[in-house]
Amino acid sequence: MKFIDLLQTASSSMLRSKARTILTILAIFIGATTITLTNGIGTGIKSYLNKQIGNLGATNVLTIQLTNPSSSGPKSASSPPATYNPNQRIALVSSGRDAQKQLLMSSKDIRIIESNFGILSVAPARTIAPDYIMGNGGKYQLSLAQQFGTTTAQMLAGEGVDNNSGQNQITVPANYVSSLGYSSNQAIIGKPVTIGITNAEGIQSTVSATVVGVQQIAVIGPSSAYANTNLANQLFDIQSTGLPSATVNSYSTVAATFPNNFTAAQITNLENRLKTEGYTGQTIKNKENTVFTALNVIIIVFDMFGVIALLAASFGIVNTLLMSVQERTKEIGLMKALGMSPRRIFTLFSIEAVLIGFWGSALGVGFAALLGKVINTIGQHGFLKDFTGLSLLTFPLTTITAVILGIMLIAFLAGTLPAIRASKKDPIEALRYE
Repeated sequence: MKFIDLLQTASSSMLRSKARTILTILAIFIGATTITLTNGIGTGIKSYLNKQIGNLGATNVLTIQLTNPSSSGPKSASSPPATYNPNQRIALVSSGRDAQKQLLMSSKDIRIIESNFGILSVAPARTIAPDYIMGNGGKYQLSLAQQFGTTTAQMLAGEGVDNNSGQNQITVPANYVSSLGYSSNQAIIGKPVTIGITNAEGIQSTVSATVVGVQQIAVIGPSSAYANTNLANQLFDIQSTGLPSATVNSYSTVAATFPNNFTAAQITNLENRLKTEGYTGQTIKNKENTVFTALNVIIIVFDMFGVIALLAASFGIVNTLLMSVQERTKEIGLMKALGMSPRRIFTLFSIEAVLIGFWGSALGVGFAALLGKVINTIGQHGFLKDFTGLSLLTFPLTTITAVILGIMLIAFLAGTLPAIRASKKDPIEALRYE
């Protein structure tokens, strides 16, 4: 008997007990739908977060701070205090019983970091706190950050700021466009805005800048506007007027830019070299891994519900095929008497199990994809309308194929016991079976 004949025979055998087969397929359908939906949500959110990671900063930048020996690991009440270093300035970043201190860096630390191979530039990551931003209308509060390296934020119009430009440039989040008096993202590109900022003496000044880009509203991190180096320096100089020079020239963190084509191994090597010199560096990739690890844990927990359904379905396959073997004992004996080998009989029942797995998984995946399309359509016009470009459920062909093949494999394994029992039946005894 050829393989095509075995396939046709297995297909027709499935229909002998329609109710039993349909119930087994339904159990697989539930498991396949659950797993496909949870993985679809994971893929959709990861795809969107990958675009949003750029809102945390450039991918070719290390955020570096001094390693604080006194904060490495828990300290007991009897631990001796840290040794005083007259050359080290400290900032208090939290107060109370568990107060945390951050060592401050100076221009000397910047020179040390710059000397490392692979570092293109180093700049202080300074906090800039403008009072407001104003376009063609009123004044609005503004969160502003300096752009280090090349932005990877999702731009809806225009482009990121140019740190080599001598002009004041700024990019703004999409939700600022209408407030600043413009009808569309494209309309604000190239237009001037005014930024108000107050110095340490309480005197407010204004600085003009040109909008060069509009970025997608951030889901991860704050929806900040980004300034180029020229604008950031000008604002910081005004803000720092009246402060002691020691305070102005001390930094909690610095941003070190490295080449875009650095491999993961080269970045790790750079981080290790900085570590030996007493610095701790972190890239956007480190933050991304933290977010994705948490997301993966959530997806795995939801996948477990699908796995439980598939486990129940696998017992259903065993039961269905064992009953089929019992009911077709005489038929098996006849097939053996006509010369069909035990291996062919094993293959016949294995194909039947795989077909049950295929139809259950195919229908489950298809239903999940259809449901996902409906949810995405409703979401984009409703609860997800503020998240432009987010498809909550995404179903890549690789994921769909993996789910179907995985469930077919489970079905095959579940059908092994009944298939072996069928292949080992004695033809004489089988023909006598009533």
